[in-house]
Amino acid sequence: MPAKPVFEYAVVRVVPKVEREEFLNVGIILFCKELRFLDMVFALDAVRLQALSPTADAEELQANLASYEKIAKGNRDAGPIAQLDVASRFRWLTATRSTQIQSSKVHPGLCAGDPKETLMKLFEKLVAQ
Repeated sequence: MPAKPVFEYAVVRVVPKVEREEFLNVGIILFCKELRFLDMVFALDAVRLQALSPTADAEELQANLASYEKIAKGNRDAGPIAQLDVASRFRWLTATRSTQIQSSKVHPGLCAGDPKETLMKLFEKLVAQ
């Protein structure tokens, strides 16, 4: 039986006021080197964001998260970072930052099937609930 491919993932967080270190989990980035897979899924809950920070700009954060997603997907219109190889894009997206969009530490796992399915399962478990 062939070994299951290893994947790495990080939770994407919105930190409206960096100095307060409070955050909302809004997305997942999943990378599988063996399958050359990198993707991101996100959903920004504007109501929860406003409860955490009434002055947060949901539209701006939504646009920035969409840029992250384009970089993950390697879209041609997403700038030079999006043109890097899959592993480099993942490392850039998950690099430690002190901005309003951050990621958790990177966690490993074994991909039991389709990596997109694994991405969605992680999203449901860690973000959507």
